[in-house]
Amino acid sequence: MWLLSDKVRVRDSGLLEGFCDYHCHLLPGVDDGVQKMEETLEILKMWDEVGVKEVWMTPHVMEDYPNEPTELREKFEQVRNTYSGNIVLHLAAENMMDLLFMKRLNDDHFLTIGEAASNLLVETSYYIPPMNMDLIVSRIKEKGYSPILAHPERYQYMELADYRKWKNMGVLLQLNIPSLVGAYGYKAQANAKWLLSHGMYDCCGTDTHSIANVEEFLDSMISKKTVRRLRQINR
Repeated sequence: MWLLSDKVRVRDSGLLEGFCDYHCHLLPGVDDGVQKMEETLEILKMWDEVGVKEVWMTPHVMEDYPNEPTELREKFEQVRNTYSGNIVLHLAAENMMDLLFMKRLNDDHFLTIGEAASNLLVETSYYIPPMNMDLIVSRIKEKGYSPILAHPERYQYMELADYRKWKNMGVLLQLNIPSLVGAYGYKAQANAKWLLSHGMYDCCGTDTHSIANVEEFLDSMISKKTVRRLRQINR
């Protein structure tokens, strides 16, 4: 038991009290996340019970899910008009750096995230970077956006030097907190711990796709030291 003396279940840790979730897939029926309104409402209830304060719904925008801002706003209004809990809801998107992304970038056709209207949540393939990623990031900044790279710890092609490179280029990094409890495997967990210990994360999210995700995460064990470090981010 002494091995677990510094650990506590996430639901009992206080980690999520006042938490702002900057990345999740709770907008129903638009991507590979939640499919029904009832599930969205159930997850929000679960988050409310552990103290979550704000949630940014960030559906995929990519070639497989070519969601349009107008359609996403309409769906989001349905959720907001149905939900009666305490959590403040927001809408943005998680934008894949693909051919669709470049067209949207040229047209300024985005749903941005955070208090600053210029913050843009982006992702890449888990296995290979987009061609000319340096140029894409530079172009994002030239257009007046601040790129937030979603879950950098999960990209298998990235090394520690890559994280430093993107930070030096002004890219913000968003942690998937479940990475720290092993939700995506050992490598992602190790990367997340390194990034967190070096103070490289700028905001956090859960990347929730389902009720099962929430239940597994809340019942996971997390160290009290990690909780203290996480509570210093996006408060």
